[in-house]
Amino acid sequence: MKVNKHTQIKGKSQKWKDVKGRRCRPPIKSSDLNSSPVMVSIIKEHQVSVKKKASVKRLKNKAKTLSEHKTVSLESGSKKPYSQANGSSVFTLEEETEDLKDWKEYSQSFHGNGHVEISGDMEDAQPGRLEGEALHHCAQRDDRQNRSVLVMQKHQTLCFRGKCLLTCLYGRVEVMGFTIEEGQKSYPLFSPASHCPLTIRALESSDYARDDRAEASHILQKYLSSASRKKLLKKMTSTSSVILLEPMETPLTRFLSSFADLSELFSPTMGELMSAVLDTPLNGLGMIPLASTIEGLKTSGSYRDALNMVVNACKGDMEGCAVILVCGIKNVGKSTFIRFLVNTLLNHTASVDYLEGDLGQTEFTPAGCLSLLTVSEPLLGPPFTHQRTPEHTIFYGQSSCESDLDRYLESLKSLWRRRPQSRETPVIINTMGWVKGFGLQLLVDIIRFLPVSHVIQLSHSGTTQCPALTPEFLRTAQGCQTHPPSQTALDEFTESHCPPRNYSHHIVQSDFQGVGRQGTAKHQRTNEHRELSLLAYLSQLQSPDPGPVRPLHSLTPYQVPNTAVALGVIHCEVIPTHMFYAANASLVGLCCLAEKVASKGGPVLLSQAPICPCVGFGVLRGIDMARGLYFLLTPVDPSVLRKVNCLLLGAISLPSCVLTTQPGFEGETPYVTTDYSFDLTGAGKLRVFKGLTRPSQKGMQ
Repeated sequence: MKVNKHTQIKGKSQKWKDVKGRRCRPPIKSSDLNSSPVMVSIIKEHQVSVKKKASVKRLKNKAKTLSEHKTVSLESGSKKPYSQANGSSVFTLEEETEDLKDWKEYSQSFHGNGHVEISGDMEDAQPGRLEGEALHHCAQRDDRQNRSVLVMQKHQTLCFRGKCLLTCLYGRVEVMGFTIEEGQKSYPLFSPASHCPLTIRALESSDYARDDRAEASHILQKYLSSASRKKLLKKMTSTSSVILLEPMETPLTRFLSSFADLSELFSPTMGELMSAVLDTPLNGLGMIPLASTIEGLKTSGSYRDALNMVVNACKGDMEGCAVILVCGIKNVGKSTFIRFLVNTLLNHTASVDYLEGDLGQTEFTPAGCLSLLTVSEPLLGPPFTHQRTPEHTIFYGQSSCESDLDRYLESLKSLWRRRPQSRETPVIINTMGWVKGFGLQLLVDIIRFLPVSHVIQLSHSGTTQCPALTPEFLRTAQGCQTHPPSQTALDEFTESHCPPRNYSHHIVQSDFQGVGRQGTAKHQRTNEHRELSLLAYLSQLQSPDPGPVRPLHSLTPYQVPNTAVALGVIHCEVIPTHMFYAANASLVGLCCLAEKVASKGGPVLLSQAPICPCVGFGVLRGIDMARGLYFLLTPVDPSVLRKVNCLLLGAISLPSCVLTTQPGFEGETPYVTTDYSFDLTGAGKLRVFKGLTRPSQKGMQ
C-alpha cells in the first residue's frame, strides 16, 4: 500500500520502509518536534515554501538559451550538494555544529535517488512571491554599508515599489524581460507609483555542476558578516540566485522629490498600502516589497507568443533586418510591451533601433517629438527614468498630430531616411493610440512607407477595436497619402525603401487589470506622464554631485542674440507683435535650419513650421528687448548649441510646479498670475487644423 512518504510493514516490531523497499526512519510525530528546534525551523520554512503559488506568469521561453539538464554523477568523498525537493540541500562545511549534524541526519533520512516522494497537490507547488516572514529568512542586511543581500530560489519573485541598484552576485535573475547575470554591472531599477510595479524573478542556472555553497560563501564574504553569511548559506541550492540591493539617489530622483506633489512618487499607491510588506531587511534601501495580492506585469499567452515570434525572427536568417511595428488603442499596454520586447532582444543582440511615432507618450524624449535612436541598455523603469538624446529628433510640437497629418508623415519619413540602409539591427516602431478614422489611415500609410516585417497589434476583451492590419486588409485600405494598390506618394522614397509585399501579423490580447482605461490614481494619468518626462529632462540641469536641488530660476542662463536665431510658433497662429509674449517663460525646441538665418537688424520670425533636426530643449526664461537677447536655460552641450539657429515653440507647456514652486521670492511669483479669465472671447488659443477634410467635402475636391 503506497502512502505519501512511507509504507508501514506490520509485525512484532514495526519497521518502516520507503516506496523503494529500503529501511528508513519512521515519520516524525508532532510530539517529537519540541526536541529539535532546528527541525522545527526547517519544517516550518518548508511548509511555507510549498504552500505558496506562483502569482506572476512566466514566459514560455527563457530569456537566454539554456543547456539541457544534465545528470551529474557524484564521486565518493565529493562534497557536492544533493538536490532536495523542498529547495534545501545537504552541504559540507569545514566545521559542523551540532545543529548542522542534526539537519544533515534529517535531510538524509528523506533523501532517495535525488528526490522525495510527495503528494500530488505538492508536486505542482512552485516558489511564489517573496513576502512577509520569508523575506526575513532569505535576506540579510549590512547596516554599515546600508545594503542587503537576497537569496532567491528558482522562479521566486519579488514585486516592489521604490528604486534601487541591483547587482547579481550569483546565478541570474530577470527584470522586465532582461536577464541580469553574475559578473555583469549593476543596473538601476525604478518602480514608481505612476506605472505597474517591477518584479524581479529568479531564473534557473545553466550550470548544474557548480559547488554552490563554496562559491557563494566566497562571494558573500565581501558583503556580509560571518553570522549573516551562515544564515543565507542555509538557503543556497544549485539553482539559487543571490542579488545585492543598494539604495540609489540620482539628480533625477533628487529633482523630482523637491516638488511636494512628487515627494511620494516612489512609494506605494493608496490602494497598495494594505499590501505593502513593511519591516523587512529591504525597506531601508528605498524599496518596499508588495504582497501577492498586488499583481506585477501580467503577460497573456498571446503576449508571450508574440515575443517568441519576434525573437526567433531576429535570431533567424531572415533577409534584411526585422522591422517591428507595434500598434493598438490607447491604454492597452503598447509602451510596456515595447520595453519588454527591447529588453528581451537585448539578451540576444547588442542594440535595438527605435523609431518613435507616438507624440503623446514618448519613450526617450519629452512629448511632442519624433525620434530615431539606438538602444543598447535595458529599460528597467518608465519613460521618465531613461530620458536620453536620440541620434535624430524632429520637434513636432504637439501631443497629437491631428492638426497637420502631412507634417507628421513627412517627419517620420525624414527620420527613416537618416537610418543607414546597411544596418542589420532590429527596428521597433512605436505608434499612437489613434486607430480610428484618420488615425487608421496614418497606420496604413506608415506600413506602406516603411519596410515593415512584423505588425504586432495589441487589443483587449477578445476584439481588436479596429480592423486587423493584415496584408490582405492593406491591399484595399485607404491611407492619407496612399491609395490601393499599395504605392507611396513619393516615387523617390519608394525606390530607396520599397516596402515588402507581405509581413507577419500577430494580435496580442492584453488582460491586465484596468486595460483600455486611463489610470485614475495619482501620477497615472497621461498628462502627468508627459510632465514627468519633461521634468526628467530638466533634471539634467542639476549637478551630478550630491547636494541640494537648485531651482531653475537660480541657474545662470545663456545669452542668445535674437538676430542669430529664428523664432517660430508651430502649434497655432500668433501675430508677430505677440510672438515674444507667447515665447516668454516657455519650453522651446533647439533646432537647426538648413539655410542660414539672415537678419536685417531685428529678430527673425518664422511664418511656417519647418521640418528640421532638433538637438534638445530649453526654457526661454526671459527676453531683453532693449539689448535684443534671449535668456535660455538648457542642458545641451555648448559645442552642440553652436549649431542651433532656430527656436521652435510648441504646445508642450512647462509643468505648473516649475513656475509655482520658486523659493526665495516675496510677493507675486514671476510668470504666474491669477488675474485672468478664460471666459472672455478669444482668451484661449486658436487651433488650426490642416489636412482634415470633412466627409461632405471629399467629393468637392
